[in-house]
Amino acid sequence: MKPVSVGSIKIGEGHPLALIAGPCVIENEKHALKHARLIQKITKRLRIPFIYKSSYDKANRSSIGSFRGLGIDQGLMILDHVKEEVGVPVLTDVHTPEEAIKASAVADVLQIPAFLCRQTDLLTAAAKTGKTVNVKKGQFLSPQEMKNVAEKVASSGNRNILLTERGTFFGYNALVNDFRAIPIMREFGYPVIFDATHSVQQPGGRGNSSGGDRRFVPTLAQAAVAAGCDGVFMEVHEDPDHAPSDGPNMVRLSELEKLLEKLLKINQAVSHGSKRR
Repeated sequence: MKPVSVGSIKIGEGHPLALIAGPCVIENEKHALKHARLIQKITKRLRIPFIYKSSYDKANRSSIGSFRGLGIDQGLMILDHVKEEVGVPVLTDVHTPEEAIKASAVADVLQIPAFLCRQTDLLTAAAKTGKTVNVKKGQFLSPQEMKNVAEKVASSGNRNILLTERGTFFGYNALVNDFRAIPIMREFGYPVIFDATHSVQQPGGRGNSSGGDRRFVPTLAQAAVAAGCDGVFMEVHEDPDHAPSDGPNMVRLSELEKLLEKLLKINQAVSHGSKRR
């Protein structure tokens, strides 16, 4: 596996477990900067490579009345300030080829949402920007099918690809994780990220919005690290119960450090075991 570079961060086999984290959606500049600084403080102490994540638009909300975000112009401006003032790389979702081009002026990683993971024009447009492309595995896809998705991105000459496991539909309003997905997708030659917070989502579970159960984020994250993922994606918020998007899934900022400490211990055990073999 060839490691993927995001600025000075390298993700992949032989490199430290990476963290992609931040609030689900950009709420305002003060809020974004506060979360980026506090998460960075934790990850610096634990020596964890950190990429800040937040979305300028949540285009697939359950209801027309749900908060979507601040829009691409204001959102990218805030993410640019996070990069400059906090000094961390940033990741955000893109939904159209035009957005991919525009967001690439700021974002270090362009993320393809799970529902759009087979959209060829979007994948190739994101790839052509030269930025790292993180593709969420659709809840409707097997891990084996993500090989075709990765090949669409790589067809444009960009092999800076991350593949993210985020659960599979299990009947109505429920997801389940098959941890075989991690080694299967790693066989394609790209680092695999585990999305611990969207994996506990209950899509449309509240009627006009998605539900979730953040109690199980630690359990799933620990299992994914034991299964050999190269990084963990977690949406983090200081007050998730009052967040405008994905609150039921997000990790409380006050609980992040303790969880990361556990993940590091598991990662070290897995890494040392691999070396002995």
